[in-house]
Amino acid sequence: MATYFKPQGIPMRELEIVELTIEEMEAYRLKYILDLEQIQAAEKMQTSQSTYQRILSAAHKKIADALINGKAIKIINRQD
Repeated sequence: MATYFKPQGIPMRELEIVELTIEEMEAYRLKYILDLEQIQAAEKMQTSQSTYQRILSAAHKKIADALINGKAIKIINRQD
């Protein structure tokens, strides 16, 4: 299963795709939707605070790249 978010009015075949893992999406959700601090979010994800920060940083970079450069975002399972 893949979920895509893309700029309106541009066909998918014309877009570059940034792949965001479910893990990265979850880290982003915990921080910006649930407003959790890093320690709480890391506990929810059952990982260390430093690993959580690395995952969140990767999500930031990918989301910014897609928004600034007009790319599609594909949410994937890491196993895909």
